[in-house]
Parts: sequence; C-alpha cells; structure tokens
Amino acid sequence: MARGGRAPTRILIVGGGYVGLYAALGLQRRLRRDEADLLLVNPHSFMTYQPFLPEAASGLIEPRHVVVPLRTVLKRVRLITGTVQGLDHARRTATVAPTEGHAYELSYDVVVVGPGSVSRVLPVPGLAERAVGFKTVTEAIFLRNQVLSRMDVAESTDDSNLRRRALTFLFVGGGYAGVEALAELEDLARDACRYYRSVRRQDMRWVLVEAADGILPEIGSDLGEYAVQRLQRRDIEVHLRTKLESAEGGRMVLSTGESFEADTLVWTTGVRAHPAVARMGFPLDERGRVLADEFLRVRDVLDAWAAGDCASVPDITTGGVTPPTAQHALRQAKQLARNVVATLRGGEPQPFRYRQLGALVSLGRYKGVARVMRIRLRGFPAWFLHRTYHLSRIPTANRKVRVVLDWTVALFFRRDVVQLGSLQHPRDPLREASEN
Repeated sequence: MARGGRAPTRILIVGGGYVGLYAALGLQRRLRRDEADLLLVNPHSFMTYQPFLPEAASGLIEPRHVVVPLRTVLKRVRLITGTVQGLDHARRTATVAPTEGHAYELSYDVVVVGPGSVSRVLPVPGLAERAVGFKTVTEAIFLRNQVLSRMDVAESTDDSNLRRRALTFLFVGGGYAGVEALAELEDLARDACRYYRSVRRQDMRWVLVEAADGILPEIGSDLGEYAVQRLQRRDIEVHLRTKLESAEGGRMVLSTGESFEADTLVWTTGVRAHPAVARMGFPLDERGRVLADEFLRVRDVLDAWAAGDCASVPDITTGGVTPPTAQHALRQAKQLARNVVATLRGGEPQPFRYRQLGALVSLGRYKGVARVMRIRLRGFPAWFLHRTYHLSRIPTANRKVRVVLDWTVALFFRRDVVQLGSLQHPRDPLREASEN
C-alpha cells in the first residue's frame, strides 16, 4: 500500500521492444515501489536488437547476444509472456492471452501501447508459402541455415536444375533490412565456398528487387547509388523499379517479365503497425497506427500513452509524422516514461522533440555507407561507425561485452559455416528410430 493508504498506480506496458523496454526502464528508475506497480506483456521474454540481426545471420555474432533478457533488466517489472487481445479502457481492463492457458482479464490504471510493427505483406501469389521476413532472431537463424543447406544440396547433386534453384537467393525490398541481410549473407556464402568442392561463388545468383528508383532512401540518392555499385561489384543483381508478381511453386516472376526458380525468398518491403492496436479501441490513422499527440498521449484519451512504430506521433521539429525507426522509438520511450512520471506526480508533460542525426548502413564486412548530419561516409569508415554506434546502443554492458568478444574472435578465426537446420526438428531422430 502506498503512502497515505493509497494503492500504487498499476501501469500496463504492451510490448517488449524498444518502447516497452526503455519505457519500463525509465519508469522503474523514477518511480518508487509504493508509487507504481509495473506490468509488461510481451510474446517473448526478451527484446531483440534488430540492427545486429544481419551479423547474427552471417555468424559474426552469436544469436543469443543480440537479444536482451527482459527479466534480468527489468527487475521491478512483472513480465507476462503472452499477448494483449484487447482493451476495455473505460473499465481499465486488458484481456491477456498467455503463451499457454486460458485468456484472462487484467486490471490497470495507466496503459502504455508499444507492440511495434510487423512485416508489411502484399497479396503476391505464393508469398506466404515461400517467403521469410527479417525482423526476428528466428528468421535470422533460419536464413543462415537456409543458405548453408542450399549449398549442401548443390554440392550433393548432379541435377543442374536443382543446383541452379538451390543457389538462387532473392531479396525483395531495398531498405535497411533487405540490403544489410543480403550483404551479410552473401559474405557468409562467399566465405563458405572455400569448404566446398563443386560450389563456387560464380555458381550462385543473388538478386535484390526494389520497386522504387533507388535503394536506401534514408541516406540520400548519392550514397544509395554508391551502395548499388558496391553490390553490383560483388555480382549481386539489383533490379530497380521492379516488383515481385508471383512466387507460386518456387518460380519467381518479376514485373519486368523475367522469371526464375529460387529456393530462398526474403521479404523486407517495410512494416505496418502491429495488428493488436486495432483491437484496443483507440483512435487510429489511415495506416492503422494509434493517434498520439506531441506529448505521446493517445489523442483525447486519459491514462493512455503510445510510441514507436505502432503510433502516429507528430514530428514538431520537421513537420509531419515521426518515421518508424529505432532512433525515434528509443527516444520516444524515454520521453514517454518522463511524462508518465510527471503526470502521476501532478506535473506537466513535455513534448517529444528529436531531429534524426543520420543513417548508418552496413554492406558486409568492412563496407558501408553513412550520413551523419551533412557528412557522408563510404567504405570502411562508414562500416566502423555503424558498428561503433550500434555497440553503444545495444542495452546492457553484458551484451556489449559479448558482442565485442564475438567480433574479436572473428578477427582471428574464419567464419563458422555449420548449418544446424536439423535443430528445428528435434523429434525426427526419435521418430526415425521408431520406424526402423
């Protein structure tokens, strides 16, 4: 019981990504135990630091080191692994579906909405059956195993059509995720070739498809053109002003009329607000994001706050709406925590202000492009800045040290090229034993 006999304010945080983690950190640091009871609902017990997913996929960083265990960081927060199916904000009640068991109602006083985003999927025939995204550790590990297993297939057959299909890798989307994933995985495959007798880099086909006139629009057209040139010098095909029209049966059909077979299709064409926000009863914009004001409060709703990719937050520094980037989500979460504390203590919230300082993109080992203020960098300096910045931003000293150790090991030893796709089917060995 709080001072004066008043119960602590129960604050429910929906989502455990950038917004959930940093909002919870700010609240647990600033609020006394008798002031607030903090709860966080997330499908997983960890937060994924997505900028390091490409290096986790390529084997330069151990996948466990790009995730932050929420329980060890948020010691004052009750973590519920599950999803929020809906809110009845008038009653201050959330319907929570745990990972196992029946859904139940959970009462709260204040809610923070931050479940983030999901991949934006278009109605392309065969896409749902053939494609994999690149937003989670699961997807990163799968793609690493996929690339190496396709090389194993090509090494083990004399069927030219099967080899061609296995060694064709198609990436759709020329933003951060698509370009960095492609660059790192192509590096992995290039390194792995030295261990195969009949698979060479020239046997592979790596393709990037982008509907716009260029890639990486966030860094500017000049650096985007440089990135295209760097990819092409590595024999990576870049198709601009091109769309994927079908992936049925593993045959990729492009809007240019070209078609080819491929076992690997990676879909990274942007994100949309998490569909859970549509079930919360809050006002939404035309893109399905929760409408928020400049203080990060849900517009015209008391005791409700929103930030990150799922929220439409006014950008009072440049006009319009803040973009769905990690830089904005992290800083919005910190400001949101300060504003919640201020309102609970009778103070006034402060508006969110942030002007993006630049953009950093890795193009594989020792290669990158960067725009910082008015300075444009290419090659090694950009790659080094990308690593340094994200190392400083990954939460906890524990993870920072582990990532540095991974990089240090990579300086002295060749990249590990073991694929462990069989781990995704742990019951197969026992099943096979029972059949023989």
